[in-house]
Amino acid sequence: MKRANGRTVTAHLTHGDEYFGAVGPYEVAEGWWSAAAPVVERVSAELGVPVVVLRLTGGVSPDGGHGGHGGQVTYHVEALERPAGPVPRRPGPETLALLGPATRRAGWATPAGLREALDWAGQALGRAGRPAAGPAEQIRTWNLSGLFRYRTATGAGAWLKTINPAFNSREGDVIALLGTADATLVPAVLGSDPARGWLLLDHIPGRDCWGPSAEEVADVVPRLVAAQAALAADGRAAAAGLRDRTLPVLLAQVDALLDRLGAEPPAAPAGDGSGGGSGAGLTAAELTAARALAGRLPALAAELTACGLPDTLVHGDFHPGNWRSDGTRSVVVDYADASFGHPAMDGLRPRQYVDEERWAQAAGVWARAWREHVPGSDPERALELFEPFYHLAYAVRYQEFLDHIETSERPYHEDDPASELRAALACADAV
Repeated sequence: MKRANGRTVTAHLTHGDEYFGAVGPYEVAEGWWSAAAPVVERVSAELGVPVVVLRLTGGVSPDGGHGGHGGQVTYHVEALERPAGPVPRRPGPETLALLGPATRRAGWATPAGLREALDWAGQALGRAGRPAAGPAEQIRTWNLSGLFRYRTATGAGAWLKTINPAFNSREGDVIALLGTADATLVPAVLGSDPARGWLLLDHIPGRDCWGPSAEEVADVVPRLVAAQAALAADGRAAAAGLRDRTLPVLLAQVDALLDRLGAEPPAAPAGDGSGGGSGAGLTAAELTAARALAGRLPALAAELTACGLPDTLVHGDFHPGNWRSDGTRSVVVDYADASFGHPAMDGLRPRQYVDEERWAQAAGVWARAWREHVPGSDPERALELFEPFYHLAYAVRYQEFLDHIETSERPYHEDDPASELRAALACADAV
């Protein structure tokens, strides 16, 4: 699907308890709804005061649906200083409902919560001997995380990441664990508050590896495998308290998800004119097929286990955009989805982000690396067998997202559990 190059943005502006109305609409570059930087730049320039994007309040993609890219988008924007131009006004009932408190709102999506996180990061930089050389630059904000960049007095950059600890891993702990196997594979942690989901990381020179080179694949994939094999071999991964995504647990989670979706009204078949349906978006026939697949999973799991690969620390989102390379060595970032489970979850992840040639290379490198560390294993067959589990695991994960985010942020992931269940059905007959 072709992505839009920009979006039309309207911002509901507040400063503390004051509401200054909606500003915009503005056309901004970068179509991703979560990309906060161009919104901050445009609104700050208009008002003459620094602002931050707190959260999405609504969005419609160019095709009239959701999807998180392009179209018309509205945000709640907080001015960090009182603007001189706009006049405060009393918001109407709809705006009050839009901007008022909500259950499951992320801490960084509130003025107080965001200021608290930024203050903590500034203090952590000071303790690290690298005081901030200016205010944080907001890069990304959405239902899953906030990302802010700091320039420091030493010249080295740093990054604040905020996540919801209720449904994400303790990233600092995961980085520390993986670093015991390969310290060069992970970013340096400058500060961590896992209870509040705050993480301060050293800047990593280089580029994000979208469209990775053959050299980058050959570097990062076997290094991750080596670290995972080491953590499995001595029991460190099993003892780390990671989220359990082992096959027996995943099978139970899939059954629970299907029971839950089955209790909702099924979606209407395409083209029957009746419309409607549940948030799950699955037809009755699809739910029946999904239950039939669930019945096959124990046998598939047994065959997968026989391939000989151990459960270990799984990154959970090991696509090339989470690899960062300076041309010599790659570092892996973003461990919010980390778990304890089957390593084929990471082995399959690059597939949808690279072309066929690069995927063939990545799969081959991954399989050779595992065979080296676990002689007698069958990694190629494991990749084939794991494909339906891969999609089912993402269906479970996306439902976890939806269960922990507020209503206005659901468009990012509303359709994802159903999409992943359909993908599992599409590939199940091939294994």
